[in-house]
Amino acid sequence: MKPFKKFLLVLLLIGLVAGGIFYFRDTEAPIVNLTPEVGPIAAKTPLKLTLNDEMTGLKELTVTVVQEGRRVTLDSQSFAPDTNNYQVELSLEGKKLKDGPLQIEVATVDQSIYHLGKGNHGLQTFELTYDTRAPIISVLSKAHNFNKGGSGLVLYQLSEEVNRHGVVVGDRFFPGYQQESGVFASLLAFPFDLKDSNFVPRIIAVDLAGNERQAGIYYHTRNKTFRKRKINLSDNFLQQKIPEFETLVPEVVEPIDIFLYVNGEVRKQNREKMVELSRKTSPTPLWDGPFLRQPNASTVSLFADYRDYFYKGKKIDSAVHLGYDLASVARAEIPAANTGEVVFADYLGIYGQCVVIDHGLGLQSLYAHMSQLDVQAGDQVVKGQILGRSGATGMAGGDHLHFGTFIAGLPVQPKEWWDSHWLEDNIKNKLETLQQN
Repeated sequence: MKPFKKFLLVLLLIGLVAGGIFYFRDTEAPIVNLTPEVGPIAAKTPLKLTLNDEMTGLKELTVTVVQEGRRVTLDSQSFAPDTNNYQVELSLEGKKLKDGPLQIEVATVDQSIYHLGKGNHGLQTFELTYDTRAPIISVLSKAHNFNKGGSGLVLYQLSEEVNRHGVVVGDRFFPGYQQESGVFASLLAFPFDLKDSNFVPRIIAVDLAGNERQAGIYYHTRNKTFRKRKINLSDNFLQQKIPEFETLVPEVVEPIDIFLYVNGEVRKQNREKMVELSRKTSPTPLWDGPFLRQPNASTVSLFADYRDYFYKGKKIDSAVHLGYDLASVARAEIPAANTGEVVFADYLGIYGQCVVIDHGLGLQSLYAHMSQLDVQAGDQVVKGQILGRSGATGMAGGDHLHFGTFIAGLPVQPKEWWDSHWLEDNIKNKLETLQQN
């Protein structure tokens, strides 16, 4: 064979190989993702559609909802060359769909020359259920008496599986927890800082499709005026306490400025931590009867004491004391107020060395300013078990125990949980009805 013919043959072979590679380089239809891709949806459910074709790019798209033979186009697009990605939020509003099964068909074509230039065609079908009915809430508990700053319990049933449920009070949410009987229980509070007229608890339930319903409850409130206290800060106190907090605010030098930062910003961070810890809760009650009060201890400060801080005769700050300060002897043994699981045992800002115990249903107790910790996170403790010893760590002027109770991270009145009569009337009797159902 002459050299020129060999050269032409090689060129031909190279061309055939190159053409084959080009022709077969993209034989896959565009990648399609729909969120959600299964399950119940409602008209307002955001349907997020994503297309991707990195090889040759997108060419055409048609999205159709199909129900009982009826077809409605949700989106139709022709794409410019080099369009590799496309995202859109589909809407079912105004499509006159019925409750029940439906399909969403996504037909795609890419820019490939495969299939004699017709490109790769794709058709994906997503099976979903259209649901426009909000869950039905049946309130089971009857008497709901709330003291300002105090706690309460609501029991209810739901007609279907839901994504979110509980009690809403203003901008605060108190989750509900399903019990063995199938009934839901929600511990809630009349927030210490909420006006009586603004306390309007509502049970809320949002189903898997996003449909929401609320239900009211019958309730009675008792307002309360909390004490106001004046706290004088001395240079001696600042020199004693500030070194403990210097590492938290390295950019601040003056002791009084460090105090203001800790009393404001660090206090806020610590409260946020208590909300975070509240999510580590048992869905069923762990406590056993009334809570124990620190034995042989005198009360130094009350729950919701409103404090004004003065330095050199001038008011410089204010805060609310949200627990009981109980003092006896130095390094007194601190018993667990009730049975539960330790969810925190470490140093925490204004609380110093502290222990947090979960008692179930979002109820937790706090033991602060301790000098010694004898438990660790994950420990199961029983009522009366020694947790450690009292101290003056954190924002404490002397050796004492700061005891607090929280529901869903919100501080509530500890005195109620010490009171066997209150506990029986407002919590225990309601929970016992669950065992009878």
